[in-house]
Amino acid sequence: MTLTPYRETLALPGIRSLLVVATLARIPITAGTVTLTLHVTQDLNLGYGAAGLVGAAFTVGSSVGAPVMGRITDRKGLRPVLVLTTVAEVAFWTSAQAMPYWALLIAALVGGFLTLPAFAVARQSIAALAPESHRLPAFALDSITTELSFMTGPALGVLVCTTAGPRVAMLAVGAGILISGVGLYLLNPPIRGKDEAPISAASRVPRNTWLRPRLVAVLAISSAATLVLSGTDVAVVAVLQNSGEVEWTGAVLGMWAAYSLVGGFAYGTVRQGLSPLTLLAPMALLTIPVGLAGGHWWLLGLLLLPAGALCAPTITATADAVSRLTPASARGEAMGLHNSSLTVGVALGAPLAGVVMDTWSPAWGFAAVGGVGLVVAALALPAELQRRRDVATSPLNPELPPQQTGGMPAGPVDADADAPPQPAADRPTSSADAGV
Repeated sequence: MTLTPYRETLALPGIRSLLVVATLARIPITAGTVTLTLHVTQDLNLGYGAAGLVGAAFTVGSSVGAPVMGRITDRKGLRPVLVLTTVAEVAFWTSAQAMPYWALLIAALVGGFLTLPAFAVARQSIAALAPESHRLPAFALDSITTELSFMTGPALGVLVCTTAGPRVAMLAVGAGILISGVGLYLLNPPIRGKDEAPISAASRVPRNTWLRPRLVAVLAISSAATLVLSGTDVAVVAVLQNSGEVEWTGAVLGMWAAYSLVGGFAYGTVRQGLSPLTLLAPMALLTIPVGLAGGHWWLLGLLLLPAGALCAPTITATADAVSRLTPASARGEAMGLHNSSLTVGVALGAPLAGVVMDTWSPAWGFAAVGGVGLVVAALALPAELQRRRDVATSPLNPELPPQQTGGMPAGPVDADADAPPQPAADRPTSSADAGV
């Protein structure tokens, strides 16, 4: 394994600062869900069902809002969206801690809709900053830093909630999002590459020219991947609790996260990436037998190794595929859809595993989410086979709509630029790495 791809990628202008700011910006966002849950259960003295409804409202809002914010970014630039979402999020987190439950439920829906798009913006900017030859290691680094944010954010949220109280934690989340929004605003990462001209209203690519079956299949795989991950997370806790080894939960989940980080890092060094389907199918298949570990925490940790090592590579492959299957003029909306797909999978995985485990036993939680992942992989298989036939017959991707290009100067286009329309040129991207 050579580190050259990472050295070359980090040497690209803007990549290093983008990854640092995006990683820090994601931490308060990932702390939000657990903070809301503890606020409802401790401050409002309501049950976990009520807390789940608030979390669901926030998730629904976020899933709907992500592509909308992405579309606005494509049309108006990044900074207006950052101002809107930062102000809205700060207003939500500073006022939510004083709301009655019914008002919090409504506010969570609106707050989720206007979530700071730190995840989608980072991926959109990576696609603009990194040439196609370096996108795979760039997205691998993004996946690794995202995992680090999810490891750090919830832990910090629980720490502040248990030491200073959930209301203080909510204010802290709001302050963190304010700092994150200001940081992204000042950084102002580009949303289009150096050869991708700003798109006018008259020259925008219609949605039905890029939201094709191949891209829909990638989005479905994205949801299936996070469904498997969130369901596995819950199943690990349930299995260890059922066997009386709950004190080893942190160690097992830490091992699982480490497997994913190592797998993602290794995947970023390969010369040519794999299709998302090629990674999802074995990850789902290898998740099914994890429940055979029974009540042995060390065996559970070992059985998580194969599937865990495929977690980050699968997410990396989906982001890379979305960037290649989408024209620059719609990349913000497409990355928003990708973020929504990931969010939907996370939201569905835990309750699916929970229902199955309550009906049968904790070990069946792994089989349930792994089985769903395999079903989605089977449904996406025709699109993957069609892609391979296209690659075999043509060096160009027939489904990728024309890119909007023009006589632009060297260097990325400013994120706020909305210049007059430039002459468009058809520049399809090779489909070799844009698999399903």
